[in-house]
Amino acid sequence: MKYNARKIAAQTLNSIEKNNAFSNIEINKMVKKLDEIRDQNFVRELVYGVLENKLYIDNILKNFSKTKINKIDNMILQILRISIYQIYFTENIPDSAICNEAVKITKMIGKNRLSAFVNGILRNIIRNKTKEFLPDKKENLSTYLSIKYSHPKWIVDTHIRDYGEEFTEDLLEFNNKKPNLIIRVNTLKIDREGLIKKLMEYDIETEKTKYSEDGLVVLNPKNITGLNEFKDGLFTIQDESSQLASIILNPKSESKVIDICSAPGGKATHMAQIMKNKGSIISRDIFDHKLKLIESSAKRLGIDIINIEKHDALEFDERLRDAMDYCLVDAPCSGLGLLRRKPDIRWNKTENDLNTLSNMQLKMLEIASKYLKKDGILVYSTCTISKIENINVINEFLKDNNNYKLEKIDNIKIKNSTLDEGYIELFPNIHATDGFFVAKLKRIR
Repeated sequence: MKYNARKIAAQTLNSIEKNNAFSNIEINKMVKKLDEIRDQNFVRELVYGVLENKLYIDNILKNFSKTKINKIDNMILQILRISIYQIYFTENIPDSAICNEAVKITKMIGKNRLSAFVNGILRNIIRNKTKEFLPDKKENLSTYLSIKYSHPKWIVDTHIRDYGEEFTEDLLEFNNKKPNLIIRVNTLKIDREGLIKKLMEYDIETEKTKYSEDGLVVLNPKNITGLNEFKDGLFTIQDESSQLASIILNPKSESKVIDICSAPGGKATHMAQIMKNKGSIISRDIFDHKLKLIESSAKRLGIDIINIEKHDALEFDERLRDAMDYCLVDAPCSGLGLLRRKPDIRWNKTENDLNTLSNMQLKMLEIASKYLKKDGILVYSTCTISKIENINVINEFLKDNNNYKLEKIDNIKIKNSTLDEGYIELFPNIHATDGFFVAKLKRIR
């Protein structure tokens, strides 16, 4: 059976919206229906393009549709969104062809009676393509930025409060750009130079990451997880910012480490690598399927010092009191630093989540701090950039725990940073990494 890529994209968006499905999982499931890699990539472009620009697209649509958006048939809405995305954000397909394809898909899904509705709206939009219908930037900056860059207004307001107006606009714009693929070299099996040479044999171009000595930016990824080098554990996929958490913790060989929220295991396997696969790491999570991901990754990378345990990080384990040399608290968070990779996060989180998460993060941190020996090192990290989940949690923790202090980070170099103060904030628009926060704490008594 011949599948249409635009139809698959519309169905994928429909499933993401109706079922609150994760975009990456839903896309990977749906593109299997398409034989051509080009068509699969086209589906990814359309789905992520719509998710990244949904407010902007819907703002245009509402100015041309007499039917309110929440009253439009959901599959028709996705077809219209895909088409408007192409009209405004792509250049390689004529507008008339985009409109014709939309009508064709509408009929293909059995909605013939709505084909005139789709055709009329898109033709009208094409005739008025130069209009954006944005609010006045000077009068209502927050709403303007929200629609222009398709971020919920609460995210815009949060970032303006934390980082100011100019920085926020730059960040929002950058959040809609395609991120690079970053891999981490498994130095237990090969060094960075050796992997660069091996990838060159496949005409895969790379460049060294700026802050992590274990990372490579893949400039032209081609089925990289299908390579024997991946299957043989010479590298794994992990963003540079995530790599820095383990580098900052810097556990020594033969030490005892606990990773309280370990899945899918990127940081645990990196710590094992730094430890030269000598010592012990307890990797914990509450879900069996996630624990299997850690186990599978460790096996592929040739690591045998990771001990997997099913345990809730919000429950104190008395057996480990004062027993560990190092602890990683990679806390569950809002994920606002990952919007380039996971644009659907912006639509399935709320402002209330930040307060709920920060309370949980603080509790996890307080529990984890009891596992360390005196002079032990604890790293707290998140993949978000909201201060309420990051430095505010650390300050709140230190207020009630005078046996800990922030420790200077001296094994990485980042200009104009807060490394001397014991923490680092990473931003997509500044550091070309995922948005991330890492704090280093030392138990002093």
